[in-house]
Amino acid sequence: MPTMPGPDKDGQPLPADQTEAKSGHGWEDGEQEPEFKPLTREQAHQWRAGQPELSVWRLVGVQVLVGAMSGLLVWLFLRQMSLALSVLYGAASVFIPTALMAYGLTSSALSRLMPGHSRATFAGFLLWEGVKVLLVVAMLWSAPALVPDLSWLGLLAGLVLTLKVYWFGLWFQTRRPH
Repeated sequence: MPTMPGPDKDGQPLPADQTEAKSGHGWEDGEQEPEFKPLTREQAHQWRAGQPELSVWRLVGVQVLVGAMSGLLVWLFLRQMSLALSVLYGAASVFIPTALMAYGLTSSALSRLMPGHSRATFAGFLLWEGVKVLLVVAMLWSAPALVPDLSWLGLLAGLVLTLKVYWFGLWFQTRRPH
C-alpha cells in the first residue's frame, strides 16, 4: 500500500513543494501529462532494428533439447528406462503441442491468409492455444497407456523442466545486449 508523505520529524506538515519532492511525481492536480508524440516511420524502423528477434522455433528447439537431455541424464544416472521414458514423455507433452501451435501461428494457411489483421491474428492465437491445451490434456490422459511402467513423478519432472524453458528464454532475452 503506498504511503502518503506525512509530517516531518517534528510533527509539522511539510510545505507543498517538499510534499511533491517526496512523492516523486511532481504533477499538480489538473496539470496535463507530457504530450505523446508518435514515432515516424524511420524512427519506428530504427527502434525495431535495435530489438532482439524472438523465434518461436528456437524456443521449441531448446524445449526438445532440454527434454532429451533430462531423459538422457535420468537414464545415465539411474539406469531406469521406465523413468527415463516418463521424463521424455512429460517433455514431449510440452514441446509437441508448442511446436503445433508455432506451426499454426507462423506457417499455416490461416496465418498466411490475413497477416496484417490484428483481430484475425488474435483469433488465430486463441484457436491454436486451445488446440495446444487440448493436445496436452489428451497426451497426459493417454500417458498410462503409452508409457510402460509410467512414473508420474518422472513425467511431472520432464513436464516442469521443459516448461521452465519459457522463463529461461525470457530471462536470457532480457540479458542479451541489443
